[in-house]
Amino acid sequence: MKELYEEIIERVGVGIHAVNRDGKTIIYNKKMREMEVMEKEDVLHKDVRDVFQFQENQSSTLLKSLQQGEEIVNVKQTYFNNRGVEITTINNTFPLTVDGKIYAAVEIATDVTRMERLMRQNLRQTKTDFTFHHIIGKSSEIKEVIDLAKRATRTNSNVLIIGETGTGKELFAQSIHAESERSGAPFITQNCAALPDTLIEGILFGTTKGAFTGAIDSPGLFEQAQGGTLLLDELNSLNIALQAKLLRVLQERKVRRIGGSKEISIDVRVIATINEDPIDAIANNHLRKDLYYRLAVVTLFIPPLRERNGDIPVLIEEFIKKYNELFKLNVMSVSEEVLQFFESQSWPGNVRELEHVIEASMNLVNHEQVIEFNHLPYQYRKSEMARPMPTQPKIETPKNKDGTNLTEQLALFEKQTIEEYLKAHQYHITNTALALGISRQSLQYRMKRLNIRVSKN
Repeated sequence: MKELYEEIIERVGVGIHAVNRDGKTIIYNKKMREMEVMEKEDVLHKDVRDVFQFQENQSSTLLKSLQQGEEIVNVKQTYFNNRGVEITTINNTFPLTVDGKIYAAVEIATDVTRMERLMRQNLRQTKTDFTFHHIIGKSSEIKEVIDLAKRATRTNSNVLIIGETGTGKELFAQSIHAESERSGAPFITQNCAALPDTLIEGILFGTTKGAFTGAIDSPGLFEQAQGGTLLLDELNSLNIALQAKLLRVLQERKVRRIGGSKEISIDVRVIATINEDPIDAIANNHLRKDLYYRLAVVTLFIPPLRERNGDIPVLIEEFIKKYNELFKLNVMSVSEEVLQFFESQSWPGNVRELEHVIEASMNLVNHEQVIEFNHLPYQYRKSEMARPMPTQPKIETPKNKDGTNLTEQLALFEKQTIEEYLKAHQYHITNTALALGISRQSLQYRMKRLNIRVSKN
């Protein structure tokens, strides 16, 4: 039975730490070792005061329970292991007595270190680093988005920013906040894909002490962002059930902490980003339709880099300037060969990928003032113009009919071309637009103008 009890204690999913009447550890299970990043031999049979350090005006809840003979329930404790690693736990501690005498104390602990760090990070993240001046580009495509984003600074409406990874969605979000009337209030960011559902719900909406094991009174991001802006990055990664709760908060402008009964009024502007087409996100059950309509009061489509090739030279110039200062170099430009190569790429990682290529290339520069092809990272040199052109549908030129002028002929050819490309790409709007070399919005506009309906029959 003793071996059975020891095995159970070792395998349970909460930390268990017990000390004898002298304050020396007698039980220290696997979960506790994982939480405190310690080995058994570091702690077992040693005085906890010699192993752990506690914050000023705090002491070990284990020793406190041992000395005072009292049960301590749901107490948060922050302390440091023997290597100075900070740990935060929620503890339930109680003394063990025999014949009225205390002979040991046991602590059952839940790890909240990660949540505590995230809360601190979000509380610190109350200012923006970027404004519209930091958005680089001279193309009509990016100027149109900037103009629309600037108009959004005049109101408090929710904003949905749509764009592929690396297009600069957070840059636009920060710029909107920085130039709005909320600029003096908090700007808080949360990546919805970075945390499991069990953590993100409490972080968004807050928790009430006793709501679940280890829960403490803690404000959520909506409360922390009061009067300011909350950026929910990669919203389409958020669990659908949590999206329903988020919708309720946006509709009622009130939030209720987990386990709480009090409704807290909030004044928060929400900016959300997604990295896929919202129609596809809704169809794939990544985004609730009603939440989409609630958020998309103002919608910004950030064009991918391949749709604004004209911005590549100015982006290159800006990145070279940045890394010249960081690396103490004197690079002036890229060669014509490199520029042509860049303009031929599809850039799946968009502006961020281009910046990384410039940074990597400048790491290979010695005293040269021009980035040549041999300075590029290996994977780009290897792929030099190696990709074959994709097979495109064959379009027959429409024959001229009596009474049709050039405008009518061009419209007929345009309609036939779009219809053939739609069919070749299984009527997928985004893929068709990509193959045609135009934006999704442009394709949809042309389809409406030419009365083209998507049909698979």
